[in-house]
Amino acid sequence: MEAARSLGMNYVTAMRYVIFPQAFRRIIPPLCNEFIILLKDSSLASVLPVMELTKAANYINTRTFAGFPIYLSLAVLYFLMTYTLSNIFGVVERRMSVSD
Repeated sequence: MEAARSLGMNYVTAMRYVIFPQAFRRIIPPLCNEFIILLKDSSLASVLPVMELTKAANYINTRTFAGFPIYLSLAVLYFLMTYTLSNIFGVVERRMSVSD
């Protein structure tokens, strides 16, 4: 901030061109991890009266009594979602770290 202000930038310009890009690069990895953790923890919503993937799998299991294929497909679905998200966030992190 001191360097930007010494170059004659006002507060808003310094924040926009100097501070925010540096801060954004630093918060990308923890933010990506939080998104993935939130996706994994969404199965905990099944204890609430909210229809969610795990609760839907429980509902199908009680109607068909085919637990293994249902929960296996649920595990594969969660794996694909987290794997896809982590790959997307990995690309974003690599793009943002190129300028470092």
